[in-house]
Amino acid sequence: QSQLVESGGGLVQPGGSLRLSCAASGFTLDSSAIGWFRQAPGKEREKVSCISSSGGFTNYADSVKGRFTISRDNAKNTVYLQMNSLKPEDTAIYYCAAAFRCGALIDFWGQGTQVTVSS
Repeated sequence: QSQLVESGGGLVQPGGSLRLSCAASGFTLDSSAIGWFRQAPGKEREKVSCISSSGGFTNYADSVKGRFTISRDNAKNTVYLQMNSLKPEDTAIYYCAAAFRCGALIDFWGQGTQVTVSS
C-alpha cells in the first residue's frame, strides 16, 4: 500500500523555524512530484510548494517565497519543507501529496501534521 507520512510539525514562536518531512512507503518516491499544501481553520486548502520528481523544478506560493525551501532526498525516499521566519498566519495543518508532475491531479495525500506559530 502506497503511503505518505508527514512529520516535524509542532509549536514554534514567531520568527522560528521548523523542518517538515514527507516519507514515502510502498512506492519509490523518485517517480513522483511532491507538493506541500496547508489548511488553516475555516480556510480552503492552499498549495505551498512543489518539487518535481528529479528535484530540478520547484515552485512556491507568494506567501512563503524566500522563507520556505522544498527539497528531496530520493535515496531516503523523503521530501522536506524547511520553514524559516515563521509567522502566525503560517499556522495550519500541512499535508504532502504525490502527483505525476507539479500541477497535475493528486494521486494520494498524507495524513497531515499540525504547525502552530504562536508566542
